[in-house]
Amino acid sequence: MIRIGIFGYGNLGRGVECAVKQNKDMELVAVFTRRDPSTVKILSEGVDVFHADDVLSFKDKIDVMILCGGSATDLPKQTPYLAQYFNVVDSFDTHAKIPEHFENVDTSSRKSGKIGLISVGWDPGMFSLNRALGGSILVDGNDYTFWGKGVSQGHSDAIRRVDGVLDGKQYTVPVDSALEAVRNGKNPTLSTREKHTRECYVVAKDGADKELIEKTIKEMPNYFSDYDTTVNFISQEELNEKHSGIPHGGFVIRSGKTGKDLEHTHIIEYSLKLDSNPEFTASVIVAYARAAYRMNKEGMVGAKTVFDVAPCYISPMSNEEMRKKLL
Repeated sequence: MIRIGIFGYGNLGRGVECAVKQNKDMELVAVFTRRDPSTVKILSEGVDVFHADDVLSFKDKIDVMILCGGSATDLPKQTPYLAQYFNVVDSFDTHAKIPEHFENVDTSSRKSGKIGLISVGWDPGMFSLNRALGGSILVDGNDYTFWGKGVSQGHSDAIRRVDGVLDGKQYTVPVDSALEAVRNGKNPTLSTREKHTRECYVVAKDGADKELIEKTIKEMPNYFSDYDTTVNFISQEELNEKHSGIPHGGFVIRSGKTGKDLEHTHIIEYSLKLDSNPEFTASVIVAYARAAYRMNKEGMVGAKTVFDVAPCYISPMSNEEMRKKLL
């Protein structure tokens, strides 16, 4: 059995807990939180909740620690720190800062002889793999990635950290005309702003400066500054009633040409339609926790991404079963 720890117990942490239950070769050992552990109720019977400060007492009791914090401020510190003691998997999704995060985790995990699998999920993650595959096969072409319409956990977390914000949700919305042009093989050149818009629903604290909140959100680098962003201020009741779900999805499309005169057009499309963004992300992470465990058992160390992981490491099947049933 692969012994799993969960560090952080929000929507993603609960999703990881459910996903671990679905995998017969895994068991949940402990959940760690920065809150008072007595106030955190989990779904798994017989599994205890501990304060985050107690995590190092489990370094010989957990095979893979799954980090479920946010990318804005949690994971840049938590992942390199915990990689000093555990095999770790995170879902760091600030694309512009992935190279820096990789280097920090690599330094820590190489010193400890552990695996640090970063940026695991559906984007970055499954979408990344499909971009790599599409570009390797159709070498003369273009990649297009569209997200949504759906709730982005990372962007919603970033909104909630703005001074004066009590709660908030952010929806990423593809621009329909851009998506249609790509599917028709027109190979348009699209700026970030031309592909998506962002819709924010914000509950402001009493007395907060709403104009400043809106300005801060719209000018936030790596999150909103490159998009046409709408900020809607609503009540907590309306947010709870109309925006309580966490759906998401999107498309990775590779449009390319082959032939003597590049006369033939091909479209590769990979799409996701997700009822629950965190539960699907959690399912991807748990599969890659299996990979982190197996790869480290084989002597591999250091930071890794989905590009470094062969499918046989994430599958619950044996190699023989995969060849028989899937190949």
